[in-house]
Amino acid sequence: MQETNISAANLECCLKCNLCTEVCPMYAVNPQYPGPKQAGPDGERYRIKDPEFFDSALKYCLNCKRCEVVCPSGVRVADIIAVNRLKYGKPSHPVRDKMLASTDFVGSMTVPVAGLANPMLGLGITKSVMDGVLGISEKRTFPKYATKKFVTWFKHHAPDQTQYSKQVHYFHGCYVNYNYPQLGKDFVKLMNAVGYGVKLLEKEKCCGVALIANGFGDQAKKQAQVNLDSINKAGTEVLTTSSTCTFTMRDEYAHVLGLDNAKQRDKILLTTKWLFDKIEAGEIKLAFKPDFKLKAVYHTACHMQKMGWQQYSIQLLKLIPGLDLTVLDQHCCGISGTFGFKKENYEFSKEIGAILFDDIKAANPEAVITDCETCKWQIEAFTNIQTLNPISILAEAIDYEKTQQLNAN
Repeated sequence: MQETNISAANLECCLKCNLCTEVCPMYAVNPQYPGPKQAGPDGERYRIKDPEFFDSALKYCLNCKRCEVVCPSGVRVADIIAVNRLKYGKPSHPVRDKMLASTDFVGSMTVPVAGLANPMLGLGITKSVMDGVLGISEKRTFPKYATKKFVTWFKHHAPDQTQYSKQVHYFHGCYVNYNYPQLGKDFVKLMNAVGYGVKLLEKEKCCGVALIANGFGDQAKKQAQVNLDSINKAGTEVLTTSSTCTFTMRDEYAHVLGLDNAKQRDKILLTTKWLFDKIEAGEIKLAFKPDFKLKAVYHTACHMQKMGWQQYSIQLLKLIPGLDLTVLDQHCCGISGTFGFKKENYEFSKEIGAILFDDIKAANPEAVITDCETCKWQIEAFTNIQTLNPISILAEAIDYEKTQQLNAN
């Protein structure tokens, strides 16, 4: 395993063609950012001579991976930037950055008081204080917290899952657990419909993407190792409903954190890919409600594009007879996780996503579909159109009883 992606062999493959710069969403809106080529491979040549060399412009990288998608030489440009941010970068606002990165802690503390916290987070005075004191933009709306964690709901339904001879494990992630348990419920419904019971991992931590983005590499490694150990013990494929969680565990654990995930990587699958493969192999069949109708657009999240897995979600959605689906051209939504919540980044975040928002509004859909939860937050904030995961659409569209019958052993 290559410990990181800043080896001389990878670095020297850069042809200086500037394709990465042309597709970089941050370079297009921020004159202070020199672009991924200069921040990545070019800057790395300085760092080889002087390991302490650090360019503060690295903080502007969204880690969207668009640069890596287009690179004809396979240079892992964004990984070079991410590794060096972890090595040499310092949080610009330590309290804020730690709070935004500590998803498990903040979620666990907020869910029990969600009835109070949600309206308070929406108050103008609260937003003003957070803007002035913490540096979290007052223009940003926080996603609402659930009043009950997904894992709490699942404990009451776990006994029902033992009746299925076939089992999968579910990595639910922070978003499902603390903000939107309905997606987890939709996942369980869909798995049960196709004849699979669901188990949770023995231990699960946040995938660590927010910790990586905010410079807390040591904590990210600890959480990643907990997840890798649990996945190793699972004994089945581990399915996810978040493109970013999937990408982080499959690629960032090795490429950025330097952890060996070779044994676990192929077990970690986005649910839409797993379903598509099973349907293609004739192992799973779906039946749909004849009266399901929805006009929607599909947005390819950046990390989904990096994995090259968007077609699995798109092709599954196209199986639904009553779904009028338009696949949008791929554009970054601009939020980049916690990046778009920060006061100094809000306008960049908004400007980057403008093309996508205009495309969505022009299509006039009833809903937007995407595999990334933070894309959902950004799209809903700037278009006011409900944004859903493909799994929720499938769970709503299937004829549950007929699907169960088709998949009965």
